[in-house]
Amino acid sequence: MTAITTALVLVAAILHATWNALVKGAGDRTVMLALISLGHVVPGAILAAFVPLPSIESVPFIVASTVVHWGYYTFLNLAYRFGDLSFVYPIARGTAPVLIALGALVWADEQLPLLSWVAIGTVSCGILILAAVRHADPRALGAALLTSLIIAIYSVVDGMGIRLSGSPLGYVAWLFIAEIFVTLFIAITRWPRLRAANRQSLIIGLSGGALSGLAYAMVLYAKTLAPLGVVSAMRETSVIFAALFGILCFHERPIGRRLFAAGVVACGIILLTLS
Repeated sequence: MTAITTALVLVAAILHATWNALVKGAGDRTVMLALISLGHVVPGAILAAFVPLPSIESVPFIVASTVVHWGYYTFLNLAYRFGDLSFVYPIARGTAPVLIALGALVWADEQLPLLSWVAIGTVSCGILILAAVRHADPRALGAALLTSLIIAIYSVVDGMGIRLSGSPLGYVAWLFIAEIFVTLFIAITRWPRLRAANRQSLIIGLSGGALSGLAYAMVLYAKTLAPLGVVSAMRETSVIFAALFGILCFHERPIGRRLFAAGVVACGIILLTLS
C-alpha cells in the first residue's frame, strides 16, 4: 500500500469524523442533517454526468437505501442529543460490522473464522468500556446501537444494489442524488427552523455534506489502488479521530477511558475486516 493510498484513506477517515463532529456541535442538528443530505446531491449530480446510469434492477435498492438513510439520520440525531461524540461514534460505527458478520452467520450460514470471533469480542469489550463511562445516558447508548443496526441494514442493501447496478459509480451518484428526498422531508416538516438557519449554518451544513461525499469517493478510489480489506480496515481509524475531536473540541471526559475504548473498538473492527 503506497503512501498516497494510505494518505487518501486516512484523510477520508478524518473527513467522516469531521462531518459527525459538525452534527454534534450544531445548534439545530435536524437542520444540519438536512443540509448535509443536500450537500450530497451536488457531487452526486456532477458524478452522474460522467458515469453510466445504474441498471433498472438496482433502482429499488436505491429507494430502499434512501428510506433507510432517513432512519439513520433520525437515530444519529437522537444519539448526539443524549451522548458525546466520543461515546456515540465508536459504538455506532463499531457495532455495525459485528451485526453484519453475525447476520451473515445466521441468515447466510457463513462460518466465521477464529479471528472474526476474536474481533467481535474485542469490539464488544470496547463498547462495554464506553457504556461504563460515568454519567453516560442510556438513551445515547440505545440510539447509537439502533444507528449501528441501520448502518448494517443499508450496508447490506447497498452491497446488493451496487452488484446489480452494472455501474458502481452510477449507483453511488444516484444514491447521493436521492438524498434530496431526505432534505425535502425535513424541509416540509421543519420549514420554520430551516428558514431560520443563518448563513454560517448553511455553509457548514453544505460543506459537511460535501466532505461526507468526498470521503466516500476517496475510499472508493483507494480500493482501486490497494487490497479492499486493507483499505476498509484503515478507514475505521475514523473511530480514533472522532474520539480525539470529542475530547479536544467538546472537552468530553474522562480522556483516558474514552481514548482507550475507541482504540479497542478500532482494533476490533480492523481485525474483523482483515479476517
